[in-house]
Amino acid sequence: MTPQLVTPRQKIRQQIRLQRQQLLPEQQRHASLQLLKQVQQCEQFIARQHIALYLTNDGEISTQPIIDWLWQSGKSVYLPVLHPFSKGHLLFLHYTPSTPMRKNRYQILEPTLDVRAVKPVNELDIICTPLVAFDNSGQRLGMGGGYYDRTLSQWHQHKQGPYPLGLAHDCQYVEQLPSEQWDVPLPKIITPSKIHCW
Repeated sequence: MTPQLVTPRQKIRQQIRLQRQQLLPEQQRHASLQLLKQVQQCEQFIARQHIALYLTNDGEISTQPIIDWLWQSGKSVYLPVLHPFSKGHLLFLHYTPSTPMRKNRYQILEPTLDVRAVKPVNELDIICTPLVAFDNSGQRLGMGGGYYDRTLSQWHQHKQGPYPLGLAHDCQYVEQLPSEQWDVPLPKIITPSKIHCW
């Protein structure tokens, strides 16, 4: 059996995931509160009503302070759910403090599937995407499943649909990522120290 070659994308993915996993709980807490301050100044969050987020996993910066603030502001929050029939695709379900939750096949919490809570993607205002790394042109490196690239394909091709926005720790920035033609660059990525725009 021949050993698998590690691609540059896989190497970056491993390095950045390790960096963010090594952040101490206090650093994580501080970063998530600084991220909230940046989000509260972001025009998209102020002006829009239907916002898709995700629950934190694998050392990602915590989205919980943002979710709490959006609820307090009377905005609607949605979470991704792995599509049960369409492999590699996501559904977005309305999320409230009382939403029943379950773990998906990646061991990430998601709302229990209820068709009454599904929001069509084209009716969302913003989709906040998780990412492993990002670069100086808004390229995003995800976990490799392509879920968000598929979800944002209409934005990528026609600038239609919900506004895509990345959330990340400052340590997830790299100068230049190797990209593929299916990658969807983001117009805005928010970190604890800055709102990056392209």
